[in-house]
Amino acid sequence: MADFGGDDLDAFRAEAREWLEANFPKALAADPAAQVAKMSGAEESDDARAWRKAMGAKGWGVPTWPAEYGGGGLSVKQARVLHEEMGKIGARNPIGGMGVMMFGPTLIEYGTEALKRQHLPGIVSGDVRWCQGYSEPGSGSDLASLQTRAEDKGDHYVVSGQKIWTSGANLADWCFCLVRTDTSKKHEGISFLLIDMTSPGVEVRPIRLINGTSPFCETFFTDVIVPKDQLFGPLNGGWTVAKRLLQFERDNISAGLGGGSIGAPVKALTVKQAALDYVGLDETGRLADADLRRRVTEHLMEAQAFQQTVRRAADEAKAGNGPSAATSIMKYAGAKVAMDRNELIVEALGTAGTGWSGDGFEEPELAAVRTWLRSKGNSIEGGTSEINLNVVSKRVLGLPDPK
Repeated sequence: MADFGGDDLDAFRAEAREWLEANFPKALAADPAAQVAKMSGAEESDDARAWRKAMGAKGWGVPTWPAEYGGGGLSVKQARVLHEEMGKIGARNPIGGMGVMMFGPTLIEYGTEALKRQHLPGIVSGDVRWCQGYSEPGSGSDLASLQTRAEDKGDHYVVSGQKIWTSGANLADWCFCLVRTDTSKKHEGISFLLIDMTSPGVEVRPIRLINGTSPFCETFFTDVIVPKDQLFGPLNGGWTVAKRLLQFERDNISAGLGGGSIGAPVKALTVKQAALDYVGLDETGRLADADLRRRVTEHLMEAQAFQQTVRRAADEAKAGNGPSAATSIMKYAGAKVAMDRNELIVEALGTAGTGWSGDGFEEPELAAVRTWLRSKGNSIEGGTSEINLNVVSKRVLGLPDPK
C-alpha cells in the first residue's frame, strides 16, 4: 500500500475504492450473511472465500493492526474511511470472531515473538477460529476460583477439567484457556494456555438455547497434552493477561450490542420499522400508540448516544493504550440498549410477535422472536451486569469495597 502519511485521506479513499472495486465480488452485496460464513460456521461459497482471502492478504480484516504481523497498518482515520467505502458497496468484513476481537489484540500486547509469528497469521487471514476457555460450572462470576488443572510433565502440561459457555467451541481450531497451575494460591495460581482443539482428550458438547440455536458449548479436557511453548504470559501470571483480554472482550461486545444484538440475523427488523409497519400512524402522522411512541423515542435517543460514545471510546483506545476499565460501563449500557430494542420490536409486532414457526408468520417476525429470546443473555455473557456494576464502582469510580 502506498504511504500517504499525514491526513491525506482523499488519496487513501481513492485507493480503497479502487481496491474494493477490483476485489469485492459484487454478487455478495445482496447476501451479507454469505460474507461472514466462515465466522458463523456456514458453508463458504467460492465468492465468499475469495473475498476473505483478499481481505486477509491485504490486512484490511484487521486494518489498524501492525503491518509487521499482517495487519493493515492503517490509522484510525484511514480505517474509518475504509469502513465507509465498504458500506457504500455492501461489503462486510469477512474476518472476525474472538481471534480478532479478543485474543489477537492481547497477543500483540503480551505475546512472545514466537507466539505472535505462530498464531497471528491465521487470525489475520480468517483461516483459524478461536474460542475462550474461561467460565466453569462452579466458576462464573468468581472466575478466579476455576479448577481446570494443568500439571507440569516436563516438556508439556496435561490439562484436565471442564469449561462452560464456551462460545463457538464446536467451530474453533484453538482455545485460549485459563488453567490452574498452582493450587496453593487463587489469582496467582492461574496460567494462560493456548490449546489445539483437535488434541486428543478435547470434547465439545453444544448447549441448545431457548431460541433454538447453540452458540455456546460445554468443553471437556481429559488428559490433554499441551506443549510448554503454548504458555501465554508468565507461569502463574495468567490472571493479569486474562483481565486485559476481558477489557477487549467487553469493549467489542458493547460495540456489537449497540449496533445489533448479538445473535441477531444479518437482516433484522429495526424498532422504527416494526413500529411503523405494525402499529401505524395516527391522523397527525405520528405513531398511533402514544406510550409506545414515547418509549421508542427514548430508546432511539439512548441507542444513538450509546453508539456515539462507543465510537469515541474506540478512537481514544486506539490512540492510547487500548480499552480501559470504562469498557465495563459500555458493556452494561450496551446490554440494556439491546434488550430494550428487542422488547420494543416484539411489542410492536403484536400478535405477529408470538410466533415460533408456521405459515402464519413472516420470516422477519419469527427472527424477531428468536432474537428477543437470545438477547436475554446479553446481560450475562462477557460479564454479568451485576459484576460489571461492581467493576465500575471499584475501578472507574474508585468507591470502597463494601466487604
